[in-house]
Amino acid sequence: MKKSKIRLAVLLFLLISALGAGIYVYYDRNEKPTDILLLYGNIDIRQIQLAFHDTGRIQRLLFEEGERVEQGQLVAELDPARFEAAVAQASARLAAQEEVLARLLSGSRPEEIAEARARVTAAEAVRKDAELNFQRTRTLARTQYVAMEKLDNAEASLKSARAELDARKQVLILAVKGPRKEDIEAARAQVKADEAALRLAERELADTKLHSPATGVIQDRILEPGDMAFPQTPVYSLALTDPVWVRAYVPEPDLGKIAPGMRASVHTDSFPDKEYPGWIGFISPTAEFTPKQVETPELRSKLVYQIRVFICNPRNELRLGMPVTVTLLLKEPRKVTGTDSVNPCREG
Repeated sequence: MKKSKIRLAVLLFLLISALGAGIYVYYDRNEKPTDILLLYGNIDIRQIQLAFHDTGRIQRLLFEEGERVEQGQLVAELDPARFEAAVAQASARLAAQEEVLARLLSGSRPEEIAEARARVTAAEAVRKDAELNFQRTRTLARTQYVAMEKLDNAEASLKSARAELDARKQVLILAVKGPRKEDIEAARAQVKADEAALRLAERELADTKLHSPATGVIQDRILEPGDMAFPQTPVYSLALTDPVWVRAYVPEPDLGKIAPGMRASVHTDSFPDKEYPGWIGFISPTAEFTPKQVETPELRSKLVYQIRVFICNPRNELRLGMPVTVTLLLKEPRKVTGTDSVNPCREG
């Protein structure tokens, strides 16, 4: 009798335990929180390779690995001697061509015109003398007092004097009219070309100073002072840490639950008790298959959409490539056209 009671009690206990376990599993599977969405991703790795525009000898490197630089800050310099000489040469060439253009625009000087008139007067006198000599020689040749050879010489002298007079008159006309319009336009075009050459030389001189295009942290110092720099060879590798964002993936069934501007919180294994505020800044318009680095069972081999979650990282605790868990707060979706208006890092 006692054994039957004990057996019955054991069976009853097992039945109650199985029933409790079933209820727990049912509720655990079917009554998950509906106001949050958990996603898994990594802090995006974003880098810039800083290199000079031109070839040259590195004169100074101002930062070491691990140091933070601000956007626009000077980080390295080349030896500027060659580029300074090129600027001086281009500047002198431009000044000379500007003088040429100014001379053409000013036209002929009064002294030049007066000189041309004087030459015409002299040529006119020579022509008259040659004409009188020809007439006398022709008269004498008719009476055979001079040889025909002298008549021919006198005629040739007259033709030469007339031609010289015509040439001097043309010179005078050109002096009065001044330079041709085409010559002025050609000189003006050459001035513009020399100005462009000077600007290029000045730009190349400015490019001997390497400035950071963004705020970040020096990840690698690749070259050293004295090395030759080339446009194809980076001097520094810059890790972009401002802003920081997570690349995560949303399953297609959950796509309708999120929107740009929606608040999010991010957790890491390095700081498990710390929450980093964030917001959705981008949702991909195209679907893709789950990347291999996303290891959650629910997301494997499913069609997903990439999203970008911006994160507040004031103490620089989030490192590029770090795996994180993203919690999206579905109760308060905020649809906006730009992320700056809902930036929780800037809210009091």
